[in-house]
Amino acid sequence: MRSAHAKPIIGTTDDILPMARWLLVVAAMVVLIVAIGGITRLTESGLSITQWKPVTGALPPLTDAQWQAEFAGYRRIPQYIDVNGPAGMTLAQYKFIYFWEWAHRLLGRLIGLAMIGGTAWFWFKRTIPLGYKARLLALIALVGLQGTIGWLMVSSGLSPDALDRVSHYWLAAHLVTALFTLGGLVWTALDLYLLSAGQPRAGLSRFSVTALAMLGFQLFMGALVAGQRAGQVAGAGWFRLDAWPLMQGSFVPEGIDWSGGVLHALFGDPYLSHFIHRWWAWAVVAVLVVMGRRLKAIHRRDVSVAVHIAFGTQVLLGIATIWSGVSLWLAVAHQLCGALLVVATVWGAHTLSRRG
Repeated sequence: MRSAHAKPIIGTTDDILPMARWLLVVAAMVVLIVAIGGITRLTESGLSITQWKPVTGALPPLTDAQWQAEFAGYRRIPQYIDVNGPAGMTLAQYKFIYFWEWAHRLLGRLIGLAMIGGTAWFWFKRTIPLGYKARLLALIALVGLQGTIGWLMVSSGLSPDALDRVSHYWLAAHLVTALFTLGGLVWTALDLYLLSAGQPRAGLSRFSVTALAMLGFQLFMGALVAGQRAGQVAGAGWFRLDAWPLMQGSFVPEGIDWSGGVLHALFGDPYLSHFIHRWWAWAVVAVLVVMGRRLKAIHRRDVSVAVHIAFGTQVLLGIATIWSGVSLWLAVAHQLCGALLVVATVWGAHTLSRRG
């Protein structure tokens, strides 16, 4: 029987605020891993590590023999056989792509440790507010799921009959899961801030669900575009209208393959995926403009400004990425801004969905 003097698991303001800040730190780590994931993809680094070693893999090769063994494993996969081998890849070049994949995986491990360690600490201190244990466990499960999807994505590019890249479906699942996790971290942190102020947690209004779902679909299509390397199919050249707003000089691009059906074309054809991604963006902009107006109406101009800056920058970076012919750093900035847009939109949706 528990002592009458045992500390209840409800949490005080002094207990709750550290939890909220911890979740925001983890959210910042997720934003960073999304950016590094973009570098990994754009430098074709994702297949450089051909084994999954959850513990020992945290250390990179330290000796020449270890580097040679890793490089030998990479030389057996299609990406090297079909692309980098004929291009004359050297060990030094391999070390460059290895670094980005290793950094990506290491940060993933650190995110997992931060979630598990933080949850264990607050659980041990008996300061987790009522109703939040399940949320924290769900967020830990999402981080674990993200790691599993990441390895399945890598595995899709390792088999002898694979292409020289990972499956764009697994890549999309990997990115969207990361962004969904990011949204969950931010939403839970914001709820904890409300709780610390004695206010009820936010519910999900119909408008908020609509806005988040529309943004989610846009991010999913963007991931498909990235996975299919479809950023270049419209053409390129700074301020060339033939590349944007047109695609190869036409509003609807030629070359869409409808032979596999509508669904296959929508999710598996680079021309149509790119076309949907660039024009659905304006539907998302419209709903976020409405969100901004509603936020101003309740005197939350700060949140409204954050949402407008995020989607405005994201649109400009998307256009610049196309015109540049998918410049590495513009494309990475576009992906990073996508994560920040998730944060801003979740903040706006949470603010509009408050109860009481």
